[in-house]
Amino acid sequence: WVALLPKTDLTGDAHHYIEIDDDRSWTHVRLNIFPDGGIARLRIYGEVQPADDDEEGIIDLFALRHGGRALLASDEHYGSMHNLNLPGRGVNMGDGWETARRRGPGNDWVIVSLGRPGVIERAEVDTAHFKGNYPDRVSLEAARFEQGDTISPDSDRWTGLLPESKLGMDQQHLFEAELLPTGPVTHVRMSIYPDGGVSRLRLFGRPETTRK
Repeated sequence: WVALLPKTDLTGDAHHYIEIDDDRSWTHVRLNIFPDGGIARLRIYGEVQPADDDEEGIIDLFALRHGGRALLASDEHYGSMHNLNLPGRGVNMGDGWETARRRGPGNDWVIVSLGRPGVIERAEVDTAHFKGNYPDRVSLEAARFEQGDTISPDSDRWTGLLPESKLGMDQQHLFEAELLPTGPVTHVRMSIYPDGGVSRLRLFGRPETTRK
């Protein structure tokens, strides 16, 4: 065990947010309390680091366990973009990404970072639990950004991955033959038309280092 936080005073019936100045990766945390008492919740915030397990074959490149992250969204009025790559299917509408109803032109979008660069061979857009508020259509674009690049929805690096495709309520939509070739990519932008809720986004492909 390595000390991350020295003994720190707490107060009753309060939230305590404490910054940790350590950039190493960890798998387990031990919480010590002195001398005894009650803790309501423990939250550990940080960036997921993909496991260096040389996993081969097709994997979900956007999965949380592989280091995938949602970065930017046009709107998160009813549900967080960070729900899109949680394990399993959503348990309710609040467990997905949902935007507010649009009263004007345009559409909503979300940009996600893959845990590993790779070629996307199959995509799944799940509208579980969204029945009267699912998007009418969806499209996907992909890009390759390097460390230090500005990730922007207006970048000219975006290239088509999935043309606009119809969605239905409360179901998993699988796209494979419809996907366009892009080469290895690091980021994906999902656009929904005009707005609505998506429970999960899965982006299956072979990591760049294991392509055959």
